[in-house]
Amino acid sequence: MTSCIAFFLPQYHPIPENDAWWGNGFTEWRNVTQAKPLFRGHYQPHLAADLGYYDLRVSEVRQKQVDLARNYGIDGFCYYHYWFSGRQLLERPVTDVLLTGKPDFPFCLCWANENWTRRWDGRDDEVLIQAEYSASDDVSHFSSLLPYFRDPRYIRIDDKPLFLIYRASQLPDPLGTTNSWRDLAVQSGLSGLYLVKVESFPSERSREPLGDGFDAALDFQPDWSVLTNPRRASLPSRILNKLGLSRQGVFSKNRVFSYLDVVETMLSRPSVSYPRFPCISPSWDNTARRRNGGATILHGSTPSHYGYWLRKVLSDKNLFTELPEPIIFVNAWNEWAEGSHLEPDARWGHQYLQQTRDELYRSRTPI
Repeated sequence: MTSCIAFFLPQYHPIPENDAWWGNGFTEWRNVTQAKPLFRGHYQPHLAADLGYYDLRVSEVRQKQVDLARNYGIDGFCYYHYWFSGRQLLERPVTDVLLTGKPDFPFCLCWANENWTRRWDGRDDEVLIQAEYSASDDVSHFSSLLPYFRDPRYIRIDDKPLFLIYRASQLPDPLGTTNSWRDLAVQSGLSGLYLVKVESFPSERSREPLGDGFDAALDFQPDWSVLTNPRRASLPSRILNKLGLSRQGVFSKNRVFSYLDVVETMLSRPSVSYPRFPCISPSWDNTARRRNGGATILHGSTPSHYGYWLRKVLSDKNLFTELPEPIIFVNAWNEWAEGSHLEPDARWGHQYLQQTRDELYRSRTPI
């Protein structure tokens, strides 16, 4: 039976660093609510519905999220984890989950090991806090993770805690890091670690995971490696005319793709020769983060289009044959500023969640 894990952004609470960089009380809700549509029919802003503009320091909020996820077939959350040479950011929600034992819901961690910059994408245009690496830091980092790995709710594969790395290509010695962590895991009484390289950018897809000590990869979506050429999946002229757009204007600053064309492009890619967990995305539009241009927009996502993508992936058994367990990831549960969320919004309500539950149920029901 295929399990479903959703990526979870723990950003929605104030921290001193964001206060200093972006203004007192900043969370991404500020960007989300101030987003503006760029063309006719452009869905912005994405306004929260059932859960409101929540604060993740509140335990009742975290419980409501889990109740909602569980009711619609989500089996666990993959929380982003931010570690910078002993300094953690945005750790409060996951630390509270660990210390209180609530909510009782499976989870794992993904190390988002990239620089924090004013561009929101890890590029080095203006670095706010830099990711640095060393063998000694590997040891310190593992020690900080060990309490999570030992938690009975932590997701395991082959009895090994599942840990993801978002930018493995940034590690100066990935094999040294993965070997060190495996040794430390065994020394700590664990069965080992199940390490997954996230194929998040073209640079991450250029090198297979096994040679760097990873057990598998994750096909993070959207796959930008096949969207670099707008001719592959860009909006055709008939759609531009319908939207009142030309190749100039908004297109000189932003990239706009048809969501359904992107789905078909993703489904038509060749298979890989190594274990790789599939992933899909309900939508994508980071206009809220890029108000001065540079946004990437998958236009025209609907719950039915998303359900189609999910159904096609779940029905392709070849995607799961090399994996120890059939797991699909969704990007994401609550990436509101990137327009990628299963949490209910004012436009679609629970429809993306309903599609998730329906397709997972269909895949889990014997014929």
